[in-house]
Amino acid sequence: MTLLAVGINYNTAPVSVRERLAFPADSLESSLKTLWSSQKINGAAILSTCNRTEFYCHTEDTNPKTLIEWVADTKKISTKEFTPYLYSHTDSQSIRHMFRVACGLDSMVLGEPQILGQMKTAYQAAYEAGTLGKHLGKLFHHTFSAAKKVRTDTAIGSSPVSVAFAAVQLSQQIFNSLSDQTALLIGAGETIELTARHLFQNNIGRIIIANRTYDKAHALASQFNGYAIDLSELPTHLAEADIVVSSTASQLPILGKGRVESAIKKRKHKPMFMVDLAVPRDIEAEVAQLSDVYLYTVDDLQNTIDENMDSRRKAAEQAEEIIDTQVEHFLSWMRSQGAQTVITDYRQQAALTRDQALLKAMSELNKGRNAEDVLNFLAHSLTNKLIHTPSAQIRDAGENDRHDLVAAAREIFKLP
Repeated sequence: MTLLAVGINYNTAPVSVRERLAFPADSLESSLKTLWSSQKINGAAILSTCNRTEFYCHTEDTNPKTLIEWVADTKKISTKEFTPYLYSHTDSQSIRHMFRVACGLDSMVLGEPQILGQMKTAYQAAYEAGTLGKHLGKLFHHTFSAAKKVRTDTAIGSSPVSVAFAAVQLSQQIFNSLSDQTALLIGAGETIELTARHLFQNNIGRIIIANRTYDKAHALASQFNGYAIDLSELPTHLAEADIVVSSTASQLPILGKGRVESAIKKRKHKPMFMVDLAVPRDIEAEVAQLSDVYLYTVDDLQNTIDENMDSRRKAAEQAEEIIDTQVEHFLSWMRSQGAQTVITDYRQQAALTRDQALLKAMSELNKGRNAEDVLNFLAHSLTNKLIHTPSAQIRDAGENDRHDLVAAAREIFKLP
């Protein structure tokens, strides 16, 4: 049996290919069951995100041909259209690949934590579909343990490496608790959406989203229990904001020194944290001159991000060492499974021999024979029966110059 990992990701395939091989959550269970029912696949799980689609299988076939044909048939796509973008790993390399993916070492943003949650979702889907199997289930659990150890023992995820995340982390340093603060986000693009998500996950008290197109602001705000306003309403709501993050495509500043100064007066000089992530800038540089305003630009945050990326790269080297050890641990477990059936059979054989000897001894007792004599008989006969077959096999091995078996027997029985 082989552990097989096959997939595509942001490095190997363009989005036009990745989107055709994506598996929506609502179809995952039926897809897994169909894949699992394939004659040569005993365990299956599918990880499907915007950046990757990967198939993890415990299979009798090291060749991924069966899996590739199933994907082509399921997705109604010719194998020629996606096989050039595929990568495939078996056994130790598939184990290592899963560990690296879960730790964020194979991610677009090095060390990003979201992928571990997505791996757990893939595991849960396969578990509920009944397609995991013993070996794949064990591998997922070991994957989660390895990822936890990497995050505990290294700094792989401790430093922000996106401007949105860096802005939120900086706001946490300025304010004791975000749950008491109001954030005003200007714009409705990807950066603002990511900022809103980070703020929401960190329990921000209130989110206001301002945009030129009110419908876009409303659509984004509704995802985070926020409040949408038109850009023209900024002067009215600016004083409410403890945190202001702006990222628009405007060619002219949206917030000038005078407007911010008025808001600070309304706030009775309560501090305001402002982050301008736009290029050209949305907030006039002179705003930084105001007391009680902490203004940061994208360049300020980028310097921090560059330093943090260096820190993550160093942590990634430590993570690879941890993964090496964890891969060997899992391989040891797999090797032990091969011996388990031998141990089980040997125990069953010994139990049968014991029961037969005990039955004979009980019969002798029932006939009124002396108990001490019966115990001696039981010990003698049981010992002879248990060692008879191994002794005969060792004798035959010696007669046939199988010194390796003789040496193995000495090691197995721990003979001096």
